[in-house]
This record gives sequence, C-alpha cells and structure tokens, in this order.
Amino acid sequence: MATHLSKCRTWNRVQRFGIAAYRKYSSGNSYPNTSLSMPLPGIPKPVFASVDGQEKYETKITTLENGVKVASQNKFGQFCTVGVLVNSGSRYEAKYPSGIAHFLEKLAFSSTAQYGSKDEILLTLEKHGGICDCQTSRDTTMYAVSAEVKGLDTVVSLLSDAVLQPRLLDEEIEMTRMAVRFELEDLNMRPDPEPLLTEMIHAAAYRGNTVGLPRFCPVNNVDKIDKKMLHSYLSNYYSPERMVLAGVGVEHEQLVECARKYLLDVKPVWGTVTSANVDLSVAQYTGGIVKMEKDMSDVSLGPTPIPELTHIMIGLESCSFLEEDFIPFAVLNMMMGGGGSFSAGGPGKGMFTRLYLNVLNRHHWMYNATSYHHSYEDTGLLCIHASADPRQVREMVEIITREFIQMSGSAGEMELERAKTQLKSMLMMNLESRPVIFEDVGRQVLSTGKRKLPHELCDLISRVTASDIKRVTTKMLRSKPAVAALGDLTELPSYEHIQAALSSKDGRLPRMYRLFR
Repeated sequence: MATHLSKCRTWNRVQRFGIAAYRKYSSGNSYPNTSLSMPLPGIPKPVFASVDGQEKYETKITTLENGVKVASQNKFGQFCTVGVLVNSGSRYEAKYPSGIAHFLEKLAFSSTAQYGSKDEILLTLEKHGGICDCQTSRDTTMYAVSAEVKGLDTVVSLLSDAVLQPRLLDEEIEMTRMAVRFELEDLNMRPDPEPLLTEMIHAAAYRGNTVGLPRFCPVNNVDKIDKKMLHSYLSNYYSPERMVLAGVGVEHEQLVECARKYLLDVKPVWGTVTSANVDLSVAQYTGGIVKMEKDMSDVSLGPTPIPELTHIMIGLESCSFLEEDFIPFAVLNMMMGGGGSFSAGGPGKGMFTRLYLNVLNRHHWMYNATSYHHSYEDTGLLCIHASADPRQVREMVEIITREFIQMSGSAGEMELERAKTQLKSMLMMNLESRPVIFEDVGRQVLSTGKRKLPHELCDLISRVTASDIKRVTTKMLRSKPAVAALGDLTELPSYEHIQAALSSKDGRLPRMYRLFR
C-alpha cells in the first residue's frame, strides 16, 4: 500500500512540474536550477593545460654545404611525412613552352637510376606502409612521401632519386602526354568550374607574365615538350639552393644525416647545374578580362541536373605573403567568406560571413558567392566567384561590385572578432594534420628561410583592427579589376562598366538605356 501511495505522489509531481523536476542525481538529490552558462555548484574548478609561449617542438633548420636547406618538426607518432620542395613552377616558364611543370608533376616517381619502374617505387614504399605524391603550383613543386619513421633512410634515398635521377623514358613521356590530354578534357567537362576560373583570373590579372602563365599545359604544347626540353628546365631550376628537404615526425639530426648521404654530392642525371638562366621576373599586375563563351546547359546531366549557370570571378590586387598586410587580407577574406547556396552548417561553416548575409540570404537566385585569396612571394589577388542564371548576370555583377565597395566601410566589432577567431580556428585545425604541417614548414622555409610558428601567427591575427581592414581595402580598390567570365555571356557588362562600378561610391554599374530588349 505504501509503495502504491509513493508511486502516486511521484506521478502527481511529474504532472505538476514536468519530467526534469523528477530526475535525480545518483546521490539522490533533484536537478539543480542552474543556467547552462554557469558552472554547476559544488563541482571543483577544472585545471586546464597552459602554454608557456614556446612550442613543444620547434622547427629546426640546417643548411648543407651545397645550399640545400633541411627543415624538420618533430611530432609524436610512428609515421612521418618527408619531402623535397623545389622553387619551380609555371611562373618560371617564360623562356619555355608552357606546361613543363605540369609534365614534371605527372612524370614524378616514375623510373629512376635506382628503380626500374613506378611499381618498384610503390612496392619499396609498401614495405614501410608508405605512399608518395607530387604536386605543382605556380611557384612550388613538391615531392612528398608519408611512411613509417623506421624507413626514413629508404624514403630520403627514394626522394633524392625521384628528384635528381629520373630516367624520363620515351614511353613515360608518351603516357604523360595522354594523361595531360585527359586532364585538360576533364577540366573543361567537370561541373565545378573553379579550377578553370582560377586559371582564367590569373591570366587576366597578370597578362603574359609570371603567375599569369598557364598552370595547365596548353593543348598546342603537349606534343612539343620532350626529354631535351625537360632536362634544360631541370638544369636551371632544380639546383640545390632552390630546394628544401622538409620532414615532420622525424629527429632533425637523423634527417640531416640522411640529407648529407643522399643530397650532398649527388650528380643529377641532366649533368652540371647552370642557374644562369633562372627567370627572376617580378609579377606585374595588369588587370583585364578573360572571357570564355561556353554552353553550360549539359554540364551536369542526371536525375537532378544542375541548371545552366554563368560563372563570374572578379579580383583585385592584394599583397604578397611576405608583407605585413598579408594577415589583414587573410582576415578580410575570412570575413567575406561565402559558399554555395545549398551549403549546410552553422557559424563555424561561414553562415555569418558577409557573402552569406548580404548576398546568398537576400538573393535566392544566386547559386554561389565565395571569396578567395591567392598570395605569392611578390603579389596577391583577392577575388569573389559568383554564379547565377545567364539572364541575371548583370545584376549579379553589380551585387559583387557593391560588396567590394562595402569592404572599405568600417567592420563591426563582433564581425571582425568572429572572422579573426574563425581564421585562428581554421589555422590550428589544419595544423593538426601531419601533411599540412609538412607543407607549411617546407613552403615557409623555401620562401623566407625560417618559419613563423602557429602561436606567432595567432598573435598577428589578434592584432588586426578595423582600421587595418579599411586601409588594405582602400589600397586594393585603387587597382584595376581582373575579370574572368565563363558560360552564356550575353548579359555580361563591359569591362569599362565593371571598372567604373568599382571606382564609384556605391558600386553600382552605369545605367544602360535600351529602346528594344
């Protein structure tokens, strides 16, 4: 009977105050009425790990007698990422047919003096649980291997062979021609136009010089590039003083020992190195427009095809990554943010960035609005990519030009802090990954001879003020625009009108009056 009365009282309590009032801790006490933003009473204060201002593992750098720099960063774990970064890429192809760097990327880790084929290289790496990859950008070529730390000697030996002793057999070059042709076809057919637009915006911004030279091999040059031409390029740009051997997850002394063994007195397959013909041109920003009329109606066929879109990218000159203004530009790029109209997520995904709030949330017909920042050792380019129905191209261009003009207005305190926090968060999250740390170490040491550690970069980000953003934007808006346009361009405003809009106070295009539409 007593048990029955107790159950009735409990049920009455649940009905009157809700289920939360009935819940009990294991100690028997009921739920405390404490806000989620306040610490629970009676709980001891947490003890957090503190940072003393010094990184646990600093980046160590040694320069060998022949000029090769060896940089390493230790990291806990049984695997390491080691690679050779070379100061070469498409920007150095002014005296050569464009596409040599693209060819070398495809030819990487093929047969060498020590290994008869790519399969032999992969089988050797498999013994140490390893993988290899080569990537070229406009200013850097990167050969990288991830493998067990115990196989470091084999890995450095293999890297030295792949970089300095490639055989470049006729059949390998012929296979590379096929691979390049396929990649060029794929570039024009893929639904995502971003790589093609990036190529076009660089060609428009730096017409015919340095970073404006094509990164992908033009179709006309595929049959022109041969072994003799590749050796000529390698002898100029693959010199020891233009190389960095970077490693993450390895002991520095061990990496230096391996570098001395395999990179110090090695004669490359192309003979003596002559760096006399190295192109030292400084990037000349020209501005301009590159257009490609293209039928985009059948780009993505299927059960849910993407509608026909016209893609526009507008860019302005920013600064090099060696300048102090690089950090304010990075914050500005994060503040603009953006993405696709179907992108899901919260504040961390960028839903509170300007291109979401001012563009995608207000103009339902726009499919994409994204900000990009490309930075090199002597120049930079901040651009916005937007896509919409071909009939609304003029309106879309005006929306983007207005966003550029509004950048020079004062940034709100909360908006600026969110962008800075987001940038620091992205930086630290990316640097959790070993291959990303490797690339960061290699690129920084290759370009500056030293490395800024993450906490130093975070301090620089924290110091950015609203006046810094206004200053760099005002400077940027003085440059001529670079425009890339892809798709149905019937409604595209003229370059002069886009330039006039970016020179006006409100970013509006000059009015056009037509008798007939």
